[in-house]
This record gives sequence, structure tokens and C-alpha cells, in this order.
Amino acid sequence: MAKTGKIALISTDGYSLVELSRCFDDRSKFIQECNHSPYDCYQLQHSESVPLMISAEWCDRNTLHVAPDLIGCTLVRQLQGETLRGLIVETEAYCPDDPACHAYRGRTPSNAAMFGPPGHSYVYFIYGMYHCFNVVTELLNIGSAVLIRAIELDQLPQTIDAKYKKQGKRIAAGPGKLCRTLAIDRQHNGLGLMPQNQLWLEHRAPTFQEKLDQGYYELVQTTRIGISKAAEQPWRWYLKDHPSVSKP
Repeated sequence: MAKTGKIALISTDGYSLVELSRCFDDRSKFIQECNHSPYDCYQLQHSESVPLMISAEWCDRNTLHVAPDLIGCTLVRQLQGETLRGLIVETEAYCPDDPACHAYRGRTPSNAAMFGPPGHSYVYFIYGMYHCFNVVTELLNIGSAVLIRAIELDQLPQTIDAKYKKQGKRIAAGPGKLCRTLAIDRQHNGLGLMPQNQLWLEHRAPTFQEKLDQGYYELVQTTRIGISKAAEQPWRWYLKDHPSVSKP
């Protein structure tokens, strides 16, 4: 029997979402059809569970709202033939007029990506060894972002060094570990977060939102880690008791 459902397609610019309602009884036949269309076949599921990619418009909001809203969303990375998905479990907000924010003293060549546009990446390098991945927020030229501190991966990358595999759920528990695991570096700085750049974000799954609303999941708001300025600001959020959350 044919099934009816919504089919989500994302255009190659990563921003336009088209939902088509039609009957389908052969997934592979539909995917073949997608390959001949101007859209990339992004996901084929029933309408109640179609994951929508997070848009630049969604990121164009107050950073203190975006940061907690990203908890439970998914960071997706295409890496050497694999599609890796990581549940975001910890974030920090860096806002305009925030002394701890890289943009506080104005635009420089190294922090230029932080000034927008929203929905792009800001990747910086610290201590001569770690990269950190941020989602740019708010209006163009504002200078703000959300640091993605930790994710829980659905699978380990095949390319990961064997010495890290034993870390299990803690393999991306911290911004440096996250970037090492997903092979994110300065080459990814200033990119639009969309499939064509092999790096994008997806909204919370309905089941996650349901559990959050019911109190099964709990977000903790507290102070940020590893900073000396504005250290008193409670601009860090994490999923309570989750094993992938980083440690101070």
C-alpha cells in the first residue's frame, strides 16, 4: 500500500526548504527522482519526524536565546563519505559588549567571521593546538556567536585515531575534542552552515522537545568555563547529567 508523507528537500544554497506532499511506495525510486531535480534529497520520512535544517534566519536572534535553544539540536558533519551526527549537549554564549567575546575590541582579520552573517561558522585556534567551533548569531556586523562546547556523536568517525576511540561518549566532550573528532579547523571558518559545505545544523527532534517539555530532560544554566573576563555571567548551558558534557 502506498504511504503518504511529507518529503523535505533542501536547495543547494542550503536555505530554501521545500516540502512536497505526495504518495510514495518506493524509497529508492523517489531518491532516483530527486537526483534529477534541482534540489538535493535531504531526508525522506513521515511528516511528523522530518528534521528541518536550521536557517540563517533562526540564528539571527539574541545570542542568549540561541545558545540554550541549540541544546538538543544536531550538528551534522559530512566527512570522507560518512555523515556524522552529534547531539549538542553544551553551549556558551558570547555577546555584544561582552569583555570575554573575541569581537569586544572590534573587527580583526582573525575574528571577522564573528561579525556575520548569522548562520555561518566562526572557528578559532587556541593554545597552539585546539580549534573551537562557533555558530554566528544576530545581525550582520554585530559580533556575537555561540560556542558549541560538546556533542554526543551517533557513531565514531572511521578516520579517528584509534587512541581516541576508547573515550566513547566523551570523545567530543569539549570544544577542542569536538573539532578534533569532526576534523573542523580554520578552513571551515566563515562558512555558511549548509550541506554543500559538509557542515550544518538540524532542529531538535520532536521526541527531544517532548521530553524537555515534560521535565525528563533538564537544561542547566551556569557560568562559562576557562575565561577570566565576565566570568560571573551565567551564559553556559548544558544537558543535566549527560555523559558528553565537558568538565571545568
